[in-house]
Amino acid sequence: MQIGYARISTQDQNLALQRDALDAAGCAKIFTDIASGGTAARAGLTEALDHLRPGDTLVVWRLDRLGRSLRHLIETVTELKKREVGFRSLTEGIETETSGGRLVFHLFACLAEFERSVIQERTRAGLAAARSRGRRGGRPTLMDIRKISAARAMRSDPANSAADICRAFGISRATLYRNLPIRPKPDPATPEAAQLPSLVRP
Repeated sequence: MQIGYARISTQDQNLALQRDALDAAGCAKIFTDIASGGTAARAGLTEALDHLRPGDTLVVWRLDRLGRSLRHLIETVTELKKREVGFRSLTEGIETETSGGRLVFHLFACLAEFERSVIQERTRAGLAAARSRGRRGGRPTLMDIRKISAARAMRSDPANSAADICRAFGISRATLYRNLPIRPKPDPATPEAAQLPSLVRP
């Protein structure tokens, strides 16, 4: 059985062109979505994939109607192959049940892997260049030296609790404790407790 899948991005577009092509291709059932190509959650696509059985073929009007990206397209078709489900794209004339269609998707998979390698290489090169200039990757710190000094001054005043300091700087307790390591309060039952000042109020 051939199962069709059609997608348009907005309500202003029309599914008629895709539906007509899928009907002409002999699709027994057609599932549809109105969603951007970058949208991960697509109810129509999920229903179509759930409906497919071994020996069936998923048919689309054009490749970009199915995949969010080349990588996603390859992953989807590879998963279909594992389920013994074929794939066919009408506009590109690709059918994975033929030797030519399998060759095309093998080339696509190679291109996706190449693209992934290039992105990783560029990322590593960019991080190395940044480190050579004294820059570090990752999220910027919320507490610089000036803020840490001011927070330490606030903490030295017994009237300020940890919550007061966090509110003043717009940070969480975890960030505060990470930048200003605080010793836990000693057990009042120990003799040393009377000699140690309390560092943090609850």
